[in-house]
Amino acid sequence: MIKAVIFDVDGTLVDSNLQHVEAWREAFGHFGKELTGDEVHEQMGKGGDQLMPVFLSRHELERFGAELERLRVELFTHDYLPGVEPFPKVRELFERVKGDGLQIALASSAKESELEQHQKNLGIEDLVDVAICADDADRSKPCPDIFETALARLDDVAADEAIVIGDTPYDAQAASKAGLRTIGLLSGGFPEEVLRENGAIAVYDDIADLLENYDDSPLAALAESPA
Repeated sequence: MIKAVIFDVDGTLVDSNLQHVEAWREAFGHFGKELTGDEVHEQMGKGGDQLMPVFLSRHELERFGAELERLRVELFTHDYLPGVEPFPKVRELFERVKGDGLQIALASSAKESELEQHQKNLGIEDLVDVAICADDADRSKPCPDIFETALARLDDVAADEAIVIGDTPYDAQAASKAGLRTIGLLSGGFPEEVLRENGAIAVYDDIADLLENYDDSPLAALAESPA
């Protein structure tokens, strides 16, 4: 049986992937790196430590990687974060999960300030048991660190007693490395086949679709029977 559900945030609970894409593109452009939206979107779900090496050489990372990341955070926080909208039915799904007696964790590659703002906008602060951000782990997704940290902070939950909900292949990859199963969502813009190829055991359109089909989902099945 499962004891906890671990949620990704960007692209899963809030509609923010395109805003992140534009913030990254603007930051890279400041340093002479012109990238297309598709190029950056393919890397959504990764934190800066995993995303920047895709586009920068080791020399470039050493020379201006830290400054680029700081600029990206500043751009996103001031220019894009205010326009990020929550996906519908997030609180309702969280209430259903809590009603089943399960713990809830957030595990995001976002910075702490971003994660706090998202929780406030979603109105879920009272329902979240654990919130893990990029600052709580050495490496971001697709490395397993963020999910492993979430598991360690949950109350007596083993990897086979939790399930991840995320929108990118990097969520599924990171979860698999941590011994976790993943439910994929299409709300982040990745195709169903990509999510399944990377380990998603089920795929839904978005949070509202998962809530509507909750009784037939792995959440209900695994909460009621041995994992």
